[in-house]
Amino acid sequence: MSATAPYAGPSPIRRPVAAAALLAALVSLVFGLLLAGAGPASAHAALTGSDPQDGAVVDTAPKEVTLSFSEAIAVGDDSIRVLDPSGKRADTEAEPRDLSEGGTVRYGVALHSGLPDGTYTVAWQAISADSHPISGAFTFSIGAPSETTVALSSQEAGGGPVGVVYDIARYAAYGGFVLLVGGSAFVLICWRGGASALPTQRLVVRGWLTLTAATLVMLLLRNPYTGSGKFADAFDLAGLQSVLDTKPGAALVSRLLLLGAAALFIAVLFGTYARREDEQEKKDLTFGLAVGGGVVAAGIAATWAMSEHASTGIQASIAMPVDVAHLLAVAAWLGGLASLLVALYRTPDIGSAAVRRFSAVAFASVVVLAATGIYQSWRQVGSWSALTGTRYGQLLIIKVALIAVLLAVAWFSRRWTGRLTDASVASSGAEAASSRAEVGSSGAEVVSSEAEEADAAAAPDEASEDIAPERAAQLARQRAVLTATKKKRIRDADPERSGLRRSVLAEAAVAVVLLAVTTMLTSTEPGRTEEEAAGGATAATAPAAAGPVNLSMPFDTGGRNGKGTVRIDIDPGRTGSNDLHVWIDGSDGEPMDVPELKVALTLESKDIGPLPVVPDRLAEGHWTASGVQIPMAGDWKIDVTVRTSDIDQVTIDKNAKIG
Repeated sequence: MSATAPYAGPSPIRRPVAAAALLAALVSLVFGLLLAGAGPASAHAALTGSDPQDGAVVDTAPKEVTLSFSEAIAVGDDSIRVLDPSGKRADTEAEPRDLSEGGTVRYGVALHSGLPDGTYTVAWQAISADSHPISGAFTFSIGAPSETTVALSSQEAGGGPVGVVYDIARYAAYGGFVLLVGGSAFVLICWRGGASALPTQRLVVRGWLTLTAATLVMLLLRNPYTGSGKFADAFDLAGLQSVLDTKPGAALVSRLLLLGAAALFIAVLFGTYARREDEQEKKDLTFGLAVGGGVVAAGIAATWAMSEHASTGIQASIAMPVDVAHLLAVAAWLGGLASLLVALYRTPDIGSAAVRRFSAVAFASVVVLAATGIYQSWRQVGSWSALTGTRYGQLLIIKVALIAVLLAVAWFSRRWTGRLTDASVASSGAEAASSRAEVGSSGAEVVSSEAEEADAAAAPDEASEDIAPERAAQLARQRAVLTATKKKRIRDADPERSGLRRSVLAEAAVAVVLLAVTTMLTSTEPGRTEEEAAGGATAATAPAAAGPVNLSMPFDTGGRNGKGTVRIDIDPGRTGSNDLHVWIDGSDGEPMDVPELKVALTLESKDIGPLPVVPDRLAEGHWTASGVQIPMAGDWKIDVTVRTSDIDQVTIDKNAKIG
């Protein structure tokens, strides 16, 4: 859910009450519906079980290995690999067989006959139905456990440099969409004069360019992002063809086609529409552009809805149109806010009527965002434990907190909007104030000088028809500069306009953070799915002999305030998925924050690792990482790198029995 500047009533006393009441109602509805009930998994496929089970010891070699998932996945020839203790393929290397039936998603690979005793590693990688790559590994043994030389890649699916660039393109695509759609809507609905304002034109065009470039990058990188992780494969024609046959690939191509139509829309908006002077013709053209632009905008938004979280899980037929409405409301508010900010800072012509029209659009947007956001939150979270105990839920809490900040800042914006006067009124007031301030003011000389220069520049043009074209052009440029300077001085002299600029700037700053958190949510496994997958994996895995692993390691980076203690918990401390918590205490025993913390796990006896873990900061002195995969039991070395300043860093290690 996102937020915007809500419309308040005319009474200044009632505005904070109305804003607080709206915020309380939204928060109550969100958290109330989150607990409305549970259902099937929503998105982000996860491994829920296997046969043989993770860590199991079987008496005889199985004929095949099967894996069960929480939802539909896309698989290829090497999606499931079974490796013997020496690292050689133990499966027949055929494409996994689809063994799904009913609501169960299961795939299997056949094994060679006569496999010897020992520990076998199963590594899998697939693409979730919501377009995100997923991967993992586990082990089982035939006869009795043995040593293994299998060294799995430490890079997660969708990670590495390719993953970083792909994620940057994802963020840029959302930003470009917001500027393109929101900026265009601001011109058509709130400020028609913005169609001829160069700053507004640049904002919308840059939004289109950003979205187009980001979409092209995502299309080219889709194959290496979900596969090899190598940039060179971006230009593999066979790989590109395989991408086009997938749902995400079709969505990206559809987006490019719609962006072609959006380019024509922009050309008309800032060309024919901007030059129209007849009010009736402009009104008719406004209607046509609004309908056509709305269809294109909804189509572009649908390219996200058809390929990501909304397209999978429960009630997909409802979730997809809800997601389209959510994205359009986000764009109308955030893009309109960006356009308003540009207009207030870069143009002197926008009046109070346009600002108030945007306020009405913003209010409508927040209503849509509240309704759609509540539904999406219930669908993706579903319980208190998922809200507080999963990364998705924690990000959602941060998002709600940002909404509260936005509503508070929006209330101040509404106060300034109520005081805002039109440009003509502001001009008269500013000129009167300037005249009163001329006595005893050094600025008066500048004002007088500018007025005299303007008169002097205009006089020859009016008195003589024989002025050289070069001189006439020079005088025209001088008049334009002086006029722009005068307008800027008048604009800056309006305290209401200055106050509104500052409050809108604060709104925009919070909105950027909110958009980033929202984008992070689209790539994070929903809390409902994570909980159910963890429950399924626990039920399908043999009980662990060992419990949680607890370690304590002192460190000293050698710098100022460089001494402390690292405490680590690995829970449940067995093969498979684990939660890792890291606490750092200073020399005084209080929680200590550090600029950088890295963890790596190595099973030296099996030549596995180091497997890097980058925990996320949860609170002061507390970091956490979920879903840390321990492929097999053994005596693992845990390396912790702590950096306390730009130059002070130390790596400490300790061994722990896991599994």
